Amino acid sequence: MLLNDTSLHVNSTFSCASPSVEGYRYFGVLWGCVVTVVGTVGNVLTVLAFATDTRLRTRFNVLIVNLAVADILYCAVLQPVSVDSYLHLRWRGGATWCQMFGLLLFLSNSVSIITLCLIAASRYLVVAHRTTRAARLLLSPHGVGVLVVSSWALGLASFGPLWPVYVFAPQVCTCSFHRTKGRPYTTVLLFFYFFLGLGFVGLFYFLIYRKVRVAAKALIKYRPSRRSSRRKQAEAEGTDGDDSGIGIGTTATQSSEISDQTAETHPETAPAAPSRIQQTTCPVKEASNGAKKPPQAPAPTLTQATATSSTAGEDSEFKRVTRMCFTVFLCFVGCFAPFLLVNIADKNNRAPQVLHMFCANLTWLNSCINPLLYAAMNRQFNQAYQDLLSKATRPVTRLWRRQ
Repeated sequence: MLLNDTSLHVNSTFSCASPSVEGYRYFGVLWGCVVTVVGTVGNVLTVLAFATDTRLRTRFNVLIVNLAVADILYCAVLQPVSVDSYLHLRWRGGATWCQMFGLLLFLSNSVSIITLCLIAASRYLVVAHRTTRAARLLLSPHGVGVLVVSSWALGLASFGPLWPVYVFAPQVCTCSFHRTKGRPYTTVLLFFYFFLGLGFVGLFYFLIYRKVRVAAKALIKYRPSRRSSRRKQAEAEGTDGDDSGIGIGTTATQSSEISDQTAETHPETAPAAPSRIQQTTCPVKEASNGAKKPPQAPAPTLTQATATSSTAGEDSEFKRVTRMCFTVFLCFVGCFAPFLLVNIADKNNRAPQVLHMFCANLTWLNSCINPLLYAAMNRQFNQAYQDLLSKATRPVTRLWRRQ
C-alpha cells in the first residue's frame, strides 16, 4: 500500500481518528473479519488439498500453493492487526512492529505478483515452447522449486531496504513506507511490480489466447477437409456419399497427422503416440465382373479413438486451468487498481479519508478470493475442498447424531 504525506507529529501518535470515518470503521472491521476467516480457511484448505490429494501434486500447482502461502501470511497474520487498527482508529503495536508490518505487507504483495508472473509464463511455455531446453529446465521439479524460493528472496531483497521509512499512514489507518522519504527507490519498485510485472502477466495471457485461437482455427479447417476426403472415398467405392465416418477414411496416416498437428499447436495436451498403430492392409479384391476394387481403409482402432478423446479432454482441461489463472490475475488487478489510481491522482491529499480507506479495503479482497475461484472453476480443487471439509466436520456430525 502507498502512503500519503503526513506530518511527523501525526505519525508519532499512530492515530487515524477523524469524524468522517467514525461510522465507516465498523464496516472496515466487519469486512476485515470476513477476509480473515474466509482467506485463512480457504488458503489453508488449498495447501492441505495439495498435500493430501495426489491428483493435485503437479509442478504447476506448486505455484498455486506458493500464492496461497503468501495469502495466508496476509490473512492470518496481518489482517487481524488491520482490524484492530480500524476498531480503535489507531495503531497499538509500537514503532518496531509497524516497521515489521510494513515489510511483511509488501513482501506478501510482491510474492503474489511474482507468482502470478510465473504462473502466466509457465502456461505460455507449455503452449509455445515446451520442447525447448530452457522450458524443460524451468518446468522441472527442481526448476519450479528454485522459482518459488526466488520469489520470496526477490520480494525480501526489494522491500527490505525500506525498513527505516516504514511508518504509520493515517489516511489508510495502517503501516506502509513513507511516500516521499523512500523516493525514487519506491517509485521504481511500484512501477516494476504493479505496472511492469502485471503488464507482462497480461501479455503472456494474450499470447496464450492467440496460440489457442490459431490452434482452434486449424482444427476447424481440418474437419471439413477430412469429411471431404471421406465423402470422395465413399463415392469412389460406390456408396451414396455418407460422411458419418463409420469405417471410412480413418487410416493410420490420418490419425498420425491429427496427433502431429495437435502436438504442434497444443504440445501440453498432445497424447503420447502409441508404440505401434495396428493397420491391416486389405488385398486388392476382384469384383464379380473381373474389375479390381480399391482396398477399403480399416476402421479406427480403439487406441486411435481413445487417443483422440484423450486429446480433446486434455485440451479442454488446459483451457479451463488457463481461464482460472487469468481470472485470478484479473481479480488481483481489480482489487489494486482503484487504490493505486486514487493515490496517484490525489497527490495533495484532498480526497476524503473514507475514500482512501475504502480503496485500501478493496485490496484486502485479493487475499481471500483465490480459493473461491479455485472451487468454482477447478473440479479437482472443488472435490478436494469438499473431502477436507467433510473429514473436518465428521466428528461434530457424529457427536450431533449421538445427542
